[in-house]
Amino acid sequence: MRRLFAVGMLCGLAGCSGVQHTIKDWFSSDRAKDNLPAALVQFGERAAFTVRWQQNVGEIGNNPLAPVVTADAVYAANGKGELYRLSRNDGKQAWHVNAGFEISGGVGAGEGLLLVGGAKGELAAFGEDGKLRWQVKVTSEVMSAPQVAEGVVVVRTGDGRIAGLDAANGKQLWNYLRATPSLIVRSHAGVAVQRNAVFAGFAGGKLAALDLKTGALLWETAVSQPRGNTELERISDVTSTPVVDDEQVCAIAFQGRLACFDIVQGSLLWSRDISSDKGLYLLRKFLYVTDANGGVLALEKSSGSTVWKNEQLSYRKTSVATPLGDWLVVGDLEGYVHALSREDGSFASRLKTDGSAILVEPVEFDKGVLVQTRAGGLYSFALH
Repeated sequence: MRRLFAVGMLCGLAGCSGVQHTIKDWFSSDRAKDNLPAALVQFGERAAFTVRWQQNVGEIGNNPLAPVVTADAVYAANGKGELYRLSRNDGKQAWHVNAGFEISGGVGAGEGLLLVGGAKGELAAFGEDGKLRWQVKVTSEVMSAPQVAEGVVVVRTGDGRIAGLDAANGKQLWNYLRATPSLIVRSHAGVAVQRNAVFAGFAGGKLAALDLKTGALLWETAVSQPRGNTELERISDVTSTPVVDDEQVCAIAFQGRLACFDIVQGSLLWSRDISSDKGLYLLRKFLYVTDANGGVLALEKSSGSTVWKNEQLSYRKTSVATPLGDWLVVGDLEGYVHALSREDGSFASRLKTDGSAILVEPVEFDKGVLVQTRAGGLYSFALH
């Protein structure tokens, strides 16, 4: 009844006249009424986090902005529009600039460029010296970090489009748009670039591969098929970024399935029923999944078989896991950073940051990780 009422409210407010509507955090807030975040369990520490340096770069708001590491520096942004360059060694600020707009997607980096996108469709490219190289307007809000490869900047926008721009000047090279259902989950899914192809998941459970240079569709396949009796129950959107290696690409749908495909042909290798709005991490023989309830799973890449599952972080809005040596590192809604054993998923270490949510996966960095919190804390951790 609650879901039918929500559909009625959405239709009443927007008319349900074929116009695309989005839902942001409806499912998670609905569950939160019945499911409190799991209490943190005690465990014997087998590893220890140490803080190498800490910096504050300003609040990121509700957009999952993530730091990025280059050979020479760390870059991070906040929701107000500021972009920072920090020293890799001690986190000291080298420079910061104001993009002049609210940053909703970033930071992307590559080929000497730093890329951030805005809530009103702004897209700016800065050099590693902090100087603006170019700025253009795309069709709508940039909700994930732009990517750059082979002289092409790839940006995804909130209206379902993916565009390829010339990295030298921001001129549009191609634009890809596919039809989407009338009701979708608002997401911050990005794109993955590998072997001169762009991989992206879409509403309705679709996964597509595009040619990096031309935007031409190489193949499209179904990760998941909508199921259920109501519009809300039938939502089966790919709301996270696909993961890719040299052999296969994997994607997961919310209220749907996880599936892996051959990277060249798009043919299905295997699939299984798992729901996630967070995403995946692919490393060699294993695929690490954070499911819709906050549980963390390790799967065999070749078959999808479960190696282990840790459900002790349920409803803590667990981030995607980042492998680090013998451990996996995840963040949660209270700013805790957890280390899990890659062998069996058991807890090995835990440390609290500033108490605000960690919205994005930790970034591997100098045999440790970088973690950015909603309140603007940027932490460099080692794990021993």
